Amino acid sequence: MNRTKRATLGGRLSAVLVAAGSAIGLGNIWRFPYVAGEHGGGAFLLLYLLSILLVGMPVMLAEFALGRSTQRNSVGAFGRYGAKWKAIGYLGLLTSFAILGFYFVVSGWTLGYLVRALGGTLQHDHTAAEYTALFTEFIRHPWQPLLYTALFVGMTHVVISLGVQRGIERTSKILMPLLFIVLIALAIHSLQMPRAAEGVRFLFEPDFSKVTGRTLLIALGQAFFSLSIGMGSMITYASYFRPETNLRHTAAGVTGLSALVAILAGIVIFPAVFSVGLEPEAGPSLVFVTLPGIFNDLPWSGLWSSIFFVLLVVAALTSTISLHEALTAYVHEEWHTSRRNSARIVSAATLLLAALASLSTGPNDALQLFGVSLFDALDFLSANILLPLGGLLTCLFAGWVLDRTTFDEQLSNHGTLRYRIRRLMRFLLRWFCPALLLLVFLDSLGLL
Repeated sequence: MNRTKRATLGGRLSAVLVAAGSAIGLGNIWRFPYVAGEHGGGAFLLLYLLSILLVGMPVMLAEFALGRSTQRNSVGAFGRYGAKWKAIGYLGLLTSFAILGFYFVVSGWTLGYLVRALGGTLQHDHTAAEYTALFTEFIRHPWQPLLYTALFVGMTHVVISLGVQRGIERTSKILMPLLFIVLIALAIHSLQMPRAAEGVRFLFEPDFSKVTGRTLLIALGQAFFSLSIGMGSMITYASYFRPETNLRHTAAGVTGLSALVAILAGIVIFPAVFSVGLEPEAGPSLVFVTLPGIFNDLPWSGLWSSIFFVLLVVAALTSTISLHEALTAYVHEEWHTSRRNSARIVSAATLLLAALASLSTGPNDALQLFGVSLFDALDFLSANILLPLGGLLTCLFAGWVLDRTTFDEQLSNHGTLRYRIRRLMRFLLRWFCPALLLLVFLDSLGLL
């Protein structure tokens, strides 16, 4: 492949924003608050931060080094070390495809709720039962969820079709600052609510009496999911990094921003939950059932509800772009088709899978896999099996197969940067990270 013709990102800020866009998504804003609420708040937050530092950073650096050194998509990158290693790259693509299958559906829900918030529909209901009925009616509608899912696929397709620089990079420079502006505005508003201090205390004061071995495993899984590692996206994005990009600073920026978004999401949600006397263990329904009711009790409820769902749409879009790009880059480079045709192939395939997943939650609940709806099966398969397995294999590959010289040269930019943590990184990738990820994987299979 002619590397001189390969697209590159504009600079250090672009690299951080694009990679952060991949990492930051609904996993940080939707999933983190309810998982933290179910597992002790501050204690879970502390374990989560340790997990992204000790596991997330090393795995991300390994993927960055592999992507930039090979200048290829995830399959091509692993394939440089032998055909048998391509299997890890294919596993990442399968993970991305499975995630998009249900992620596009949830993203469509956020878009549908944004339309309802802007139209004032959400202000018509008042109780949790009414919002539950509204959500159930929406996802079981014969065509509305499909329409919003298709619209979200179309939005993602447009960005990918424009290319790395005109599409992904420009979009990230707009969406990521917008995400932070909206999130900070909501956090400031939430902190002014009655009993907000109780919510802040719940988020930041660790209660270790609620910590068990399973809490640690769940924190590791959340860190893994929220950093978008083990699915090929970071390898693909790193292949667009410039030679002078500092991989360690970029990884630190991405993990730091991802953690900050999760914390800000907690600041938005927990004070609001405590202010109306709800339990923080409300679970996944916080976004679509609980929060609309909270906003409805506030002045300018339609405005704040609309702003919140704008946030969710933006967060979802930055993640679907990265997942789509991992697949598009593979089709483009390995199938030798044009980028536009590659994007069309991926969009069509993911739209078909997402449409089936959407139907399985409503009008056609006979669409099942392993005894559950296709939507739930894709969610479980990706989060509990494919992601932990992909991360485990990536760690083992980086620690035992990726030659030490290449890894060290990438992290030191060929000796131009100080790199004093060689032994620590080697230990983490060879022994520490694989051991912890193996525990996560075995736990997800119910073997612990």
